[in-house]
Amino acid sequence: MDKKFMNAYIVMIMRHVMKRGNRIFLSLLFLMFYIISAYPQKAMTLDEALRVAEDNSPSMKRVRLNLVRSQENLNAQNAALKSQFSLSVNPISYSQNREFNDLISEWNSTKTTESYGLFTIAQPIVLTDAVVSLTNRFGYHDSYSEYSNKTTKGFSNRLSLNLDQPLFTYNRTKLQLKELQLALENAQLNYAIQLLSLERTVAQAFYGVYQQQQQLEIAKEAYDNMQKSYEVSKNKEEAGLVAREEIFQAELNLASSKSDYENNLVSFENAKDEFKMLIGMSLYDDLAVLPNIEVDTVHVDIAFAIDQGLANRMELRQSQISIETSQFDLIQTKAMNEFKGSLSLSVGLFGDNEKFGNVYESPTDNESVSLGLSIPLWDWGERKSRIKATEANIESANISFEEEQNDIILSIRKVYRNLSNLQNQINIARQNVTNAQLTYDLNLERYRNGDLTGMDLSIYQNQLSQKQLTYTNSLISYKLELLNLKIQTLYDFEKKMPVTPVKTLDK
Repeated sequence: MDKKFMNAYIVMIMRHVMKRGNRIFLSLLFLMFYIISAYPQKAMTLDEALRVAEDNSPSMKRVRLNLVRSQENLNAQNAALKSQFSLSVNPISYSQNREFNDLISEWNSTKTTESYGLFTIAQPIVLTDAVVSLTNRFGYHDSYSEYSNKTTKGFSNRLSLNLDQPLFTYNRTKLQLKELQLALENAQLNYAIQLLSLERTVAQAFYGVYQQQQQLEIAKEAYDNMQKSYEVSKNKEEAGLVAREEIFQAELNLASSKSDYENNLVSFENAKDEFKMLIGMSLYDDLAVLPNIEVDTVHVDIAFAIDQGLANRMELRQSQISIETSQFDLIQTKAMNEFKGSLSLSVGLFGDNEKFGNVYESPTDNESVSLGLSIPLWDWGERKSRIKATEANIESANISFEEEQNDIILSIRKVYRNLSNLQNQINIARQNVTNAQLTYDLNLERYRNGDLTGMDLSIYQNQLSQKQLTYTNSLISYKLELLNLKIQTLYDFEKKMPVTPVKTLDK
């Protein structure tokens, strides 16, 4: 049977069970679970789950696309700073006009046919925000004038070297390039932050699946133990050693234990489906988690942890980028209604002739110099007010930076205290499991000897199950808190090495 079909059928059965609550359907459900278990499971560690989530998680895909956009915008700007070659061609144009000519004070008709091409090489100069260009215009001209009753035709070529230089203003090319560089760095930081956030989310879901798995195993163990105690009660009842009420209680305990096991089985399957959806894994694939929850004592120097957090946290760099961007806004705001100028220089040669080969037989020098100034007179205080508003934004960004530092210090201190507390809880929980196991074993023997009722034994069984779950949860909480410390400080205290999550895209 196809596995996808089998899983879809299981989902349908589960919905019917939830609706009807029929125990026959429950039995069918567990039969299907047994059949599905015959398919090979994919055993997955936490690191493997993180790699799958990084590639397939929808949130990471969106952040990665934002990183691609920022990278390509910077690539485009860098390409725009190289020499730009362009060619425009006008194969043919024709015009016929009759206009009043002021020079001769008569109406004059003209007919013009021309064809030309313009080739340009432009080179931006980042250092000065200037543009140097070399242009060459070559064309053919055929023109008739009614006034002179003459037709003029021939080839022409205009070659010129031009310079356009802004004066008394900020370098717009440099500023735009720097803004795109900061935007890319911010996108890289955001990608890394999202990756760490995903690691936290995946780890929580991963250990959540493991918790459900452990609860299922503990419930199965309790169910098996209750079956054994039921057999003991049944044998005693058949031998007339216990009252009829005792077997009724044993049956009730067994049914409750089975129901708890079935509920945990459903919760376990639901947790796996939610985890698969989180990391972008097919819902039709089965998996088994392989966690490493062994806890070794990890020494944490709180002063060192805080220094690492303040030196490496990417949120602080993002705040600095925000301050730098605000500084750029201030530069642009100060340029409003500013005194500025522009200088244009051009030198070149022009030649024309009826014959193509004689275009530069008698060339003419072309030179031009132009200086333009923009002088603001009165803006009713607009520029001054906008500058003050931008300066307020910069001050606000500085305050946010200081708040971010304090939040980082506070978060690291909380994690440090939680780790110390969790270590104590683990030791206590481990001892509680040992004590509960010994207590259950002793009372199970008492039950077999007839010194304890089935109801009392179920209490000790529930106590053992609860202590086992508490111990597992304390181990998981410690592992998650260690991960939280790594995220807060960007330093792995288990491996004793810094974390470098910032990534760049491969070109």
